[in-house]
Amino acid sequence: MSKNIDNSNQETLIKFPCDFFIKVIGVMNENFTQSIITEIYNIDQSFDATKVDIQPSQHGKYISLTCKVFVTSKSQLDLIYSKLSSHPDTKFVI
Repeated sequence: MSKNIDNSNQETLIKFPCDFFIKVIGVMNENFTQSIITEIYNIDQSFDATKVDIQPSQHGKYISLTCKVFVTSKSQLDLIYSKLSSHPDTKFVI
């Protein structure tokens, strides 16, 4: 018997609203950074893309983006993680 679990009411140690740092690691290509910025901005219009820390890997195959996002709730944070994780070039979201 399968049971659906709703985590939306799950407790968290994070006090909302707050600034939250999200690191996205993905395959280096010409559209990855802009795609991630657009996904975040679609959820948080106050997102400042000029402050994204961009670090290419040593051999240039991957890229790491550290994004400071203002989140107002756990459900919003979960939505951001979900959207960023579903990008085809994303390897990790931390």
